[in-house]
Amino acid sequence: MSDTRLDTTATGVPGTSRVTKANLAARIAPLIGMPLGIVLLLVVGALLSDRFFTLGNLVNVLINISILGVIVVGMALVFITRGLADLSVPATVAVGAILTLGLQPAIGTVPAAIVAILAALAAGCVNGLLIGYARINPVITTLAVSTIVLGIAQWSVGGVIVYGTDKAAQTFLNGRVLGIPIIVIVFLVVAVAGHLMLSRTTLGRWIYAAGSNPDATRASAVPLARTRASAFVLTAGLSGLAGVLLGVTLQTARPGIGIGYEFDAITAVVVGGISLLGGSGSIPRALGGLLFVALLNNILVLQGVPTPVQGIAKGLLIVGAVSLDIYLRRKGGRS
Repeated sequence: MSDTRLDTTATGVPGTSRVTKANLAARIAPLIGMPLGIVLLLVVGALLSDRFFTLGNLVNVLINISILGVIVVGMALVFITRGLADLSVPATVAVGAILTLGLQPAIGTVPAAIVAILAALAAGCVNGLLIGYARINPVITTLAVSTIVLGIAQWSVGGVIVYGTDKAAQTFLNGRVLGIPIIVIVFLVVAVAGHLMLSRTTLGRWIYAAGSNPDATRASAVPLARTRASAFVLTAGLSGLAGVLLGVTLQTARPGIGIGYEFDAITAVVVGGISLLGGSGSIPRALGGLLFVALLNNILVLQGVPTPVQGIAKGLLIVGAVSLDIYLRRKGGRS
């Protein structure tokens, strides 16, 4: 509203307020579009299938998105810093799963999980150093690091499948507390922590600053290189955690266990309205995009739509979301 009053007073040109109101509407649309889209999917799903709107089905949707949701939190940070995307996610997920199960018999599940997450963080540090400090293109860097790390993971296990030995840990992660699946609780804890970090801490403010105007941020006291590096380190750590959860719940891991998670995470973040141009967005919006894609997939599965067609729908969703983002940015007066 303040924008409307300022422009009208300053210019005195009839119609100026109408233009700024249109800009205001363009800025508000992304905030209400996702909740409306989710409600619309719930209505459509309930109309198409009597199995959709049941507690069991919706809980299954939550369980299915929990591990991916952990990665989405990290990918959102990369997007907001204008870091494009982290394509090393499949490798760090594989490292998390393989090291956890591989070291499990020797040192136990929890220490093995800690070692696995530390190894994933090490890969993230390499990403961070090359992208944040050496300023190498993030896509090329993370793709190269992914290839190297995945090769090391394959070499460490001889390219074979690793099986777990701790059934108690598997039972625990697949269990429930007060009816809520533990895997969902872990996801919610990560999501809340990510949201608080981004919205309440100095690092969170730096992340937005790094994405909104890198040149101005570089000229200020904000450590741009360290901020961008931190986003990739956190994403790697969260991907490693996702790998740990995946490995322990399945009690089996192979080098390709994380393939596809990077694409699904990017889809969720883009559909959630977080732009590749950085500087805006939030964890709740990214998770809204995740829920939207999950509900859409669930409806397609319940309707018996073939998997290739689901992939086409997902691709079209990305194109539509990116096009809408560009349109709204132009309407909102942002580049």
